[in-house]
Amino acid sequence: MEELLQKIRAASRTLSLLGDADVNAVLLTLADEAVKQSGFILAENAKDLARMDSDNPLYDRLRLSPDRIVGIAADIRSVAALPSPLEKILLQATRPNGMKIVKKSVPFGVVGVIYEARPNVTFDVFSLCLKSGNACVLKGGSDAQRSNSAIISVIHAALKKHGASELVAQLLPASREAASELLNAAGLVDVLIPRGSASLINFVRSNSRVPVIETGTGVCHVYVDELADTGMAQRIVTNAKTRRVSVCNAAECLIISEKRLRDLPAICEKLAAAGVTLFADKPSFDALQGGYPAPLLRHAAPEHYGYEFLDYKMAVKTVSGVDEAVGFINTHGTMHSECIVSASEKNIAFFQRMVDAACVYANASTAFTDGAQLGLGAEIGISTQKLHARGPMGLAELCSYKWIVEGNGQVRE
Repeated sequence: MEELLQKIRAASRTLSLLGDADVNAVLLTLADEAVKQSGFILAENAKDLARMDSDNPLYDRLRLSPDRIVGIAADIRSVAALPSPLEKILLQATRPNGMKIVKKSVPFGVVGVIYEARPNVTFDVFSLCLKSGNACVLKGGSDAQRSNSAIISVIHAALKKHGASELVAQLLPASREAASELLNAAGLVDVLIPRGSASLINFVRSNSRVPVIETGTGVCHVYVDELADTGMAQRIVTNAKTRRVSVCNAAECLIISEKRLRDLPAICEKLAAAGVTLFADKPSFDALQGGYPAPLLRHAAPEHYGYEFLDYKMAVKTVSGVDEAVGFINTHGTMHSECIVSASEKNIAFFQRMVDAACVYANASTAFTDGAQLGLGAEIGISTQKLHARGPMGLAELCSYKWIVEGNGQVRE
């Protein structure tokens, strides 16, 4: 493994010799081949799906489909269309002694990613890493082993077609030993990004000798303010919860102003149609009783708040107003994505200023926390930490920088 990582590191340096047009040609070929080879990819994905219980929250993340592959190909093309993030002048100045100072964007070098049952990540990580001049070392989970192997073979074919080294995109075995090697690859891997459950992220953070960018779990809230439009609140809550329940930007808790409890059955009407089980505190339970299907309405327990269901389940919390809503979110959230629905500019401004999260929404669904939706082409993950990157990480977040200093003989006294 160490020998392989050394070869990958050497190969990463050859990427600086590729022009942006060369990189884009590889990506466009890959997008075309992903669609052409979709039958092969889906057949391998079906073998992975057959080994997983369809009730498992990870099942939807693991599942590929013709439409999803078309969407993945579109994201790859979007990445190709973006300007290169490399060699950008971030700062330039001339010092009093005549030295010229330039701060310029450069690749990390080798990016490692450990992820679970998300085969789309294999495509996303490669396209973003290649465009940003990085080699990628991928360690997928055993749940998606066949899917990831099929995808990496398509990636290697695209690289080979354009004369680029296959070493710049390597899929490690789906074993604990491979994960341990990657966690300890200090000096060979520049940064490690875990994508998956809280247990995976915590394990990587606690055991890695390689610098880690955390992509945290998503306990996201939607707060319906006393001055919210009922129809808008219904649309946003429904979309944030049910668009895809297994993704990290799905809302897990509805917070309702006590002054709007009478409208709660209307706000939750389409949640009922989607079969969402609500775990409600006493005020919201009383407001929903008789207006929400009894089999789907339960009393909330403390453990339902701050919990990532990844399922057709949602907690409901009643608050006195925006102050209490913000306090509740900052206590129970994971600094991922939070939303206020309100017509009050004052309450929106307070919410945006005081909520501690990577993405803060006013009158829009948390489902938009996605690299493609925010104009990044695709994303390598959603960071919930505050060092280097926060929120969806695209091309710019896969770059570091270096200082270029030019003089004409200056020495320091």
